[in-house]
Amino acid sequence: MSRSGGGSGRQQPEAASAAMPVPGPCASTHRALAECHRRASRGPLQPEVLCRHLNRALAECVVTMCCPEQTDAVRTLCGSSGTALKRTQCERARIDLSLCLEAHQEE
Repeated sequence: MSRSGGGSGRQQPEAASAAMPVPGPCASTHRALAECHRRASRGPLQPEVLCRHLNRALAECVVTMCCPEQTDAVRTLCGSSGTALKRTQCERARIDLSLCLEAHQEE
């Protein structure tokens, strides 16, 4: 299945290059993602398909960098099913992570 978007997916590498640079430990993953998008733009497959693993890795890196305690809590509490208490704790950890990320967003 493909999404109809008028080919806007091919314009993302330019948009990504205009984005704010990613500092610290995520910088190398960001560079690899930008390079993947650049290479993918020359091929038949969409960058979203070819670069999915790098996109996810960058997202996880940035989230962990911004909210390390909350990310660790979600990984610990939500990694497997468990008791009703663990499910409640997992839900609370996800809310805490969401609130932390919201606090880091630019307005």
